[in-house]
Amino acid sequence: MTADIIIYHNPECGTSRNTLALIRNAGIEPHVVEYLKTPPSRALLEQMIERAGITPRDLLRERGTPYAELGLGDESLSDSSLIDAMMEHPVLINRPLVVTPLGVKLCRPSEAVLDILPAPQLGAFTKEDGEQVVDADGNRVQA
Repeated sequence: MTADIIIYHNPECGTSRNTLALIRNAGIEPHVVEYLKTPPSRALLEQMIERAGITPRDLLRERGTPYAELGLGDESLSDSSLIDAMMEHPVLINRPLVVTPLGVKLCRPSEAVLDILPAPQLGAFTKEDGEQVVDADGNRVQA
């Protein structure tokens, strides 16, 4: 299936790898953007945040980033300041962000992507950690 789906992906991240695999398990080959190599523009990042219905703070990644050194835990920082930090340090953008015709979502956990895929799962899917999230009939397994 060809669908206009984009995943802002980090191949070093297990959640991102699982999300990409779930998209492919629906028979879709998405556009994969390794956002650490090719970050989104400020306007695109702002648009994705708005379409996902989240705040810039919701998209901030803390672990393995300069979050603490930059003082980004300061609740008085404006959304604009947080986006400035993400533009300067793309590693601060949490992942994976997925864009489909059905919406934009920060897919944490990875199975959150199932809510915005325009095609059903084609078979069973088990995450890298061994957790089964889709059964043999392509149905989401409820935890």
